[in-house]
Amino acid sequence: MSFIAFAPPSAGGAVNLPDAGSVENDGFYPDIVLQDMRDSMRLDGTVTAPRLVQAIVAAIMHVNAELRDWKRERVAAGYASLAAVPADRVNRESELVAHYRRAVYCTAKADLIERYRDYDSTASSLSDKKTMEALDNAPGEQRRNAHWAIADILGRPHVTVELI
Repeated sequence: MSFIAFAPPSAGGAVNLPDAGSVENDGFYPDIVLQDMRDSMRLDGTVTAPRLVQAIVAAIMHVNAELRDWKRERVAAGYASLAAVPADRVNRESELVAHYRRAVYCTAKADLIERYRDYDSTASSLSDKKTMEALDNAPGEQRRNAHWAIADILGRPHVTVELI
């Protein structure tokens, strides 16, 4: 008799899960690779592959809607993809692609954190008020980061101030 088991996921380390696929985007924007998001956003096995896909799809729809007019202008100018739009490069990648990916990752993680309030906490810290306050703020911070990434693509400043 043989027994095969996977080590339990831990919040502190990378986890190789069987969801090495990607969420296909619209052709203009890049596809989102599930394992890349897990690694970048420190998501462990408590977030199942189907739940991660659902969060990424919702995030892509949100970010794409925010950038709809900007995309139309670029397509009308003859650019077939976000990577083709002229931009500075960092780590051999267009800054625009990096900002887009960050916007999707942060939006998806905010959604996940809202649904798993104790996602980043351990049993010993559940009663720690500071930890719980940090978790309460985390979705807002992720949404802020996503907003800033979208603003960077659009060329807008990070702060919007209106007088009432």
